[in-house]
Amino acid sequence: MKSVPELFGSKVFNEKEMKLRLPKETYKELEKTIHEGKSLNIKIANAVAHAMKEWALENGATHYTHWFQPMTGVTAEKHDSFINPQDDGSVIMTFSGKELIKGEPDASSFPNGGLRATFEARGYTAWDPTSYAFIKDKVLCIPTAFASYSGHALDKKTPLLRSMEAINKQSKRILKLFGEDDIRVVRTTVGPEQEYFLVDANYYQDRKDLIYTGRTLFGAPSPKGQEMEDHYFGTIKERVQSFMDELNEELWKLGISAKTEHNEVAPAQHELAPVFSTTNIATDDNQLTMEFIQKIAKKHGMVALLHEKPFEGINGSGKHNNWSLSTDKGQNLLEPGETPYENAKFLIFLSAVIKAVDEHQDLLRLSVATAGNDHRLGANEAPPAIISIFLGDELTEILEAIETDSYYEGKEHEVMKIGAHVLPKFPKDTTDRNRTSPFAFTGNKFEFRMPGSSTSIAGCNIVLNTVVADVLKEFADVLEVAPDFESALNTLIRETIKNHKRIIFNGNGYDDAWVKEAEMRNLLNLRTTPDALPYFIHEENIKLFERHRVFSKEEVISRFEILIEEYSKTINIEALTMLDMAKKEILPAVSKYSKTIADTILAKKQCSASIDTSYEEDILTKISCLLAKAYRAVSTLEANVEKLHNMNDVVKEAFFVRDEIVPAMDALRAPCDELEVMTDKNAWPFPTYGKLLFGIM
Repeated sequence: MKSVPELFGSKVFNEKEMKLRLPKETYKELEKTIHEGKSLNIKIANAVAHAMKEWALENGATHYTHWFQPMTGVTAEKHDSFINPQDDGSVIMTFSGKELIKGEPDASSFPNGGLRATFEARGYTAWDPTSYAFIKDKVLCIPTAFASYSGHALDKKTPLLRSMEAINKQSKRILKLFGEDDIRVVRTTVGPEQEYFLVDANYYQDRKDLIYTGRTLFGAPSPKGQEMEDHYFGTIKERVQSFMDELNEELWKLGISAKTEHNEVAPAQHELAPVFSTTNIATDDNQLTMEFIQKIAKKHGMVALLHEKPFEGINGSGKHNNWSLSTDKGQNLLEPGETPYENAKFLIFLSAVIKAVDEHQDLLRLSVATAGNDHRLGANEAPPAIISIFLGDELTEILEAIETDSYYEGKEHEVMKIGAHVLPKFPKDTTDRNRTSPFAFTGNKFEFRMPGSSTSIAGCNIVLNTVVADVLKEFADVLEVAPDFESALNTLIRETIKNHKRIIFNGNGYDDAWVKEAEMRNLLNLRTTPDALPYFIHEENIKLFERHRVFSKEEVISRFEILIEEYSKTINIEALTMLDMAKKEILPAVSKYSKTIADTILAKKQCSASIDTSYEEDILTKISCLLAKAYRAVSTLEANVEKLHNMNDVVKEAFFVRDEIVPAMDALRAPCDELEVMTDKNAWPFPTYGKLLFGIM
């Protein structure tokens, strides 16, 4: 077996392979494209395509595909072989620069929010040279952007790349004011932690709700859940470890730096965390990670659940988005530093993030809004739906000292200054972590803890990059014309802290008192997806995205329509699945079981009038009442679903789903879960929570 260093990146056409296979001058030109965004001419593209094809053939590939990320939330690929028929009946293997750079999939068959009519089918995929090509299942996968014939972005990658360029442009303006003219590029970097559940495939196959929706729509609590707190960081079961070993190996081959693996809090829940990488690459890698988690689990007789809340009553799954800013010289702009000069630079970027998060709470909240995540946010397992920033006590005190222009003596003897004002050296990790905070500073990065486990990280990073870029632009516009840079910088930092300190909260986000305090601070509390999504199309938000050329107005509106329609469609599928399970499985099974009880009562009474049948009669009465309650709930849910299907306004549909469909689903689940507890295990029609959560041995 190959060693890990030999294995790592072996299925990736990375810069190491490019350097080996391309002429020196060709590689230099390609390097400028990768690192500086320079355009690529067809001559260079042909050379790259030839080298890429030869490498792919050597590694067993027979086809290529433009691998892209449409607004379905998953990836897409159309495979074309390298074969080129010849006149003599033979074939040769070819791949041109034109084929590398551009493809033409059908654009009308993907979600587009009205940007394309069904008959307007042409779309284009365009190679993203900053994200390496790789081989998957004997197919050369070329990461690409996806756009319509009219030029509108139909994917998640295009606006992500635009947002990265926006923050790069504005960050360099700020750095230039600090005398750093030699910075070629500033990149946002991300390390997304991925949570997931594993269940036995045999039990999964007997649950229609897991198959159709990814979560359990019925299920009484298991006698044991996560109460003992013995699963978190516990010994990994042999079967799960075998799965994790193979998963690591396959991810390493793709150059994905899977680093940390462990059991999570809930039984059957696990986590994988990679090393940080550039945001667009991290986004690609996370999509592949989710795909391979599911693919490899099946090989081990298991199914991976990526839904945010697969099981009621225990922790759901999130995806912590660790976000930072770095220069091409390896400088982390959110690192506090050890000198006054570095501290000043850190503070201006920190202030920009604070202001951006405060002013754009709505966008950050809606960037993680999904039907699945609505089950998770606000529970005692994930951040609340209220956006706030955790900085820790020491950094908060430092900012308060700057705001009041007062002297601050750091912990122990550490005292330093910035310009005419005071700031101690701020070492990393001087305070505890806050797991209840949606947006926490953790030493040299921010951990955005709200994204759901099944969603692409592109959405939240598009928003993060854009809102911070907008504030940096505002700062640069002020500082570039200031007669005294240092004085203007100090004033800007101080005023920003003063005006936006309401967003800083270091306390317990799970406490009910925080909800009241947040309301007093005028912070938004957008509890559900229908509450959050309409903010996307507010005029000031459309102008924000237009200002930085991240989205056009049409692209914003299309995404709003896709997202809000997706919310209603998701819950509609869940409602239909509930009705199917209740009508075809639960009610018939329990009715049959109740007949068994009735027969028992009759048999006992025929045997002897003195035999006690109170147990059977009591159980039968309770079951009959619950059956009647469940049947009425079925009728109500059916009627509401029919009303939904007759509506034709996506916004009204979403609110109807939230206010009528979801409560009707809860009303159906309640009696059914009670019936599960009272029904013979051999009569209950599908596997229980106990089997699902503890069935992997």
